[in-house]
Amino acid sequence: MADAGNAGNTRLAIIAGLTMIGIYAIQFVAARFSLREHLTATDLAALRFGGAGAVFLPIVWRSGFANMRALGWRRALALAALAGLPYPLIINWGLTYAPAAHAAALCPASIVFFSSLLSRVFFNDSVSQQRTIGVVVIVAGLLLFIAPARDGASSVLIGDILFIGSGLMFSTYAVLVRQWRADPVTATAAVVLLSCLPLPLLYLFAPSHIHAASAMEIVSQIVIQGILAGAAAMFLYTYIVRQLGPQAASLFLPGIPIATVLVGMAVLGETPMAIQFAAIAIMAAGMAFSAIGRRGAGANLNAPAPGGS
Repeated sequence: MADAGNAGNTRLAIIAGLTMIGIYAIQFVAARFSLREHLTATDLAALRFGGAGAVFLPIVWRSGFANMRALGWRRALALAALAGLPYPLIINWGLTYAPAAHAAALCPASIVFFSSLLSRVFFNDSVSQQRTIGVVVIVAGLLLFIAPARDGASSVLIGDILFIGSGLMFSTYAVLVRQWRADPVTATAAVVLLSCLPLPLLYLFAPSHIHAASAMEIVSQIVIQGILAGAAAMFLYTYIVRQLGPQAASLFLPGIPIATVLVGMAVLGETPMAIQFAAIAIMAAGMAFSAIGRRGAGANLNAPAPGGS
């Protein structure tokens, strides 16, 4: 009976992983679509945290604020600065310059790379030969991916640099979560709720085209960016880690750029160049190879996945 239960949990975890991949693919494509049509980067960030805040506020209110107080306001503010409002702003800003496939490829790849580097620097984690090879492969894929932008459209290169920078931010967030042994749900709730506080200022002073968007588009982005990517994906990823372990959970990351390329081609008509298809395949292989070779690096996998908080 126990084996049957374990098999059932494994199947549910796999379904959760595939659902998470789909959420992040849709998130990147939906953000790129609205940024090309109506909304600004700040509009999307506001809708993201407004939607996520609507999910987390009742949870925190019901359970009380004891866990938030235990984390501490200084730590909560530091986490919010790294994975809160500035994080999607940078990604959305990058999406105004570069296609969704670039974000889906470079964000997870840079997270794996910087997480490995920072874990080595701050925690002196041992790095297996297999994981080292995987990280080197990721770097090769990153360089190959941005090579066409470096030779041609400089605006695309700006977007790629912003995506890589967001990966560094999220990796630093994960390092702090590990260092402070922060509960992932508490840390995510703190990030979301603190990110909601500046939203009135964004509404008053940041550039906005939200009045040009239809009600359907606004509601769709609240659901996709906030409820799905900002809240549901975090719970799915945490569930996968608990059922399969962090090493197996990280194997789902390579599916994000692949799924986003397919959705982006169908919805946005954005087809990567042949060399970038090759780079995506190389980065996906490097992420999978690095994930299999992890040794005690579960901390960054107790945090939300690449698309947000």
